[in-house]
Amino acid sequence: MRIKSQWFKSDRVKTPQEIAGAMAFTIWRIADNALKNTRRANFEIAIGPQYFSFITEFLVFLIQVADRIAHRQLSADDRFAFTSTLANRVAETLAENQSRLMNDSITNHKQLFIDKLNQRAGEYAEFNYGADGPEFAFTRYLAFCMREVMDEKDVEWVIDQMMSIEAPGAVDMVEKTMKDLFAKEAAQTRIRRVTSGD
Repeated sequence: MRIKSQWFKSDRVKTPQEIAGAMAFTIWRIADNALKNTRRANFEIAIGPQYFSFITEFLVFLIQVADRIAHRQLSADDRFAFTSTLANRVAETLAENQSRLMNDSITNHKQLFIDKLNQRAGEYAEFNYGADGPEFAFTRYLAFCMREVMDEKDVEWVIDQMMSIEAPGAVDMVEKTMKDLFAKEAAQTRIRRVTSGD
């Protein structure tokens, strides 16, 4: 899966909210790709509530990953702006897709996602995410959450699918994309300071 992690040419420094907007699109694609991979691995994920439960858990996981990476790069205020914008953009995309397929209220679906995200954020907060990525327990918690989504016959197998295949690949993509976006911003800022003589 190819991920775009470059801005169109611009001399303006991107805000945390703009970076979050780019990441929201990327995170949605990564979660959708994980779902497709899992179905190709012969896990049954029915279109409808189960489909969106899978996507929700994976999106929540990816937002936690992005937030931990932002913690390395941003001030507390900028991190809050980044993560809240990211969560809202992802929630809107999910809610629009759910509403279209299930004919329900976008507002209701968005709120349900935010509620789930807030619940899981407190749970993921128990686990470490260092310079080398998430600790074992961080990824294992995603697998544990996915057990609640899957049919009985897939419950035990989904743990290995998440921990060995989907989560590591997804984390690598989020890490690379955010590294590229923040590196380009840092480079642009340095160039402008040298040019302006500040």
